[in-house]
Amino acid sequence: MWTRKTTAKVTMLRRKVMAEESDIVKRIQRNNTREKRIVQALEKNDGLAWEEDGVAYMEGRIYVPNNKELREEILKRHYDPVNIGHPGQHRMLELLKRTYWWPGLKEDVKRYVQDCFKCQQNKVQHQRKAGELHPLEIPQGL
Repeated sequence: MWTRKTTAKVTMLRRKVMAEESDIVKRIQRNNTREKRIVQALEKNDGLAWEEDGVAYMEGRIYVPNNKELREEILKRHYDPVNIGHPGQHRMLELLKRTYWWPGLKEDVKRYVQDCFKCQQNKVQHQRKAGELHPLEIPQGL
């Protein structure tokens, strides 16, 4: 369950996110669609999910509605900036999970990183180079 200390941290995080990414938060507020899972969690009223200022929160993270353009924008902002430097699947997932939540987040991150042209172009190979091929001799009848 949530403690006062946890709630205070979540409140501070929300304020920071609201200031840094206000345009994304505004787009989330305008998109009032909710998936079944989040609606059920909000109805439970157990403290794990709540809604505030038109933004739904799941386990202290901002719920991102099922909007492909919005999710792609969030993925792009956490992967492409120069100061982050294409962090890879695990690091990007960790960065996103600090602030956002949506069903299938892990799969979306995996797909986004695998589709990155720069990363595929500069990917380091961890296999030995293949040696020369030596054809087998043809057997002389049986």
